[in-house]
Amino acid sequence: MYRGCLVGICFFILGLGTLLPWNFFMTASLYFQARLNTIELSNSTTVVSKEYYFNNWMTLLSQLPLLLFTLLNSFLYHRISEAVRIAGSLVFILLLFILTAVIVKVPMEEDRFFSVTMATIWFINSFGAVLQGSCFGLVGLLPQKYSTVFMSGQGLAGTFAAIAMLLAIASDADSETAALGYFITPCVGTLVTLGSYVLLPRLEFAQHYLNKSVKYEAGTTDELLKESSTVEGDPGTERPKPAFLSLEQEEKGQAKASVVEVFKKIWVMAFCVTFVFTVTLSVFPAVTVDVRTSFPGKWERFFISVCCFLIFNLNDWFGRTVTTFICWPAKESRLFPLLVVCRVVFVPLLMLCNVQDRYFLPVFFSHDAAFAFIMTLFSLSSGYFVCLSMSYAPQLVDKKDGETAGALMTFFLALGLSIGAALSFPLRALV
Repeated sequence: MYRGCLVGICFFILGLGTLLPWNFFMTASLYFQARLNTIELSNSTTVVSKEYYFNNWMTLLSQLPLLLFTLLNSFLYHRISEAVRIAGSLVFILLLFILTAVIVKVPMEEDRFFSVTMATIWFINSFGAVLQGSCFGLVGLLPQKYSTVFMSGQGLAGTFAAIAMLLAIASDADSETAALGYFITPCVGTLVTLGSYVLLPRLEFAQHYLNKSVKYEAGTTDELLKESSTVEGDPGTERPKPAFLSLEQEEKGQAKASVVEVFKKIWVMAFCVTFVFTVTLSVFPAVTVDVRTSFPGKWERFFISVCCFLIFNLNDWFGRTVTTFICWPAKESRLFPLLVVCRVVFVPLLMLCNVQDRYFLPVFFSHDAAFAFIMTLFSLSSGYFVCLSMSYAPQLVDKKDGETAGALMTFFLALGLSIGAALSFPLRALV
């Protein structure tokens, strides 16, 4: 039990580490906008010198490399060792976080800062995609509860980033020092994640699952040699059937199914995870980050960090975690994809909140409580259905194909994120 808990903690930290890049850049949108959207006075009127649409571009450039590198990871994961993919990605993510922290103190012209930031976002999410796909494949080799724990860790990454931002805003330090402290936090988090991965294969409980196929192959070879020598020693003896092969061992002895064959078994779950993230990323954060409070004052400084990021990430994490105890609907149920499609109702609901600046739609939900309530349901359902989809998929294939199913699901997860990011541009313009 103790060793199993240690493995669970390691996968929880790995899950948290896979989404640190996305969450720390997304939650810091106010910092980036402050450095990019400089203010100029024109005829005594305050105007923004140049609009960079940072949230839209950040979302798109985070998800496109995630899609491309996840696709690459789905087909080439067996060509590059797991250690290189996971440990190497974490090292590069750490270096890019250090670069981002250093740039906080470096004066830079807005256009150059925007270009450097976008390039950093592209590369850090590219390594994040390889890391995430590899970790999903790794956790797919263990029992289902570890997939849930891993997804729960991913959900907590956003909460971790939101709390770090709140502490930075609440601190008495100047804006540069607060931002520096904020970006040093994921550097520490990435180091802890790397340490957890290094520890994982040294735990006996993890070795039982991660090395099972290797041990089986060695054991089978020894048994076959013994069987062969017995038969050769007594030519008159009829060659017996190797009774040591159980059904599970026979499955392990078979070749892995092709990517297409695995996809045919998990396509419903692939659609569900794609649709969930399409809906989520189409309005979060591109639309939700522009919602304004109806109670100006001190609360205004904390409003977005609390009502947009903290509420979303806490409930997303809770939605993922609750699947440890509740798995409804069942993976065979037709109600499951139907409920996933029904989440599309959150798109118009959030667009009708107090989003500023707006051009076409009226404000229907102006109160902070209405926005917070919609965000709670929106994020809770997102985390719940994503975690169920990702946990159900490996159960629909043979154990030997669990890693392939995990890698494929990560690709469709990234596809949903990319489609949602692309849709955020026209949806924000419609508001």
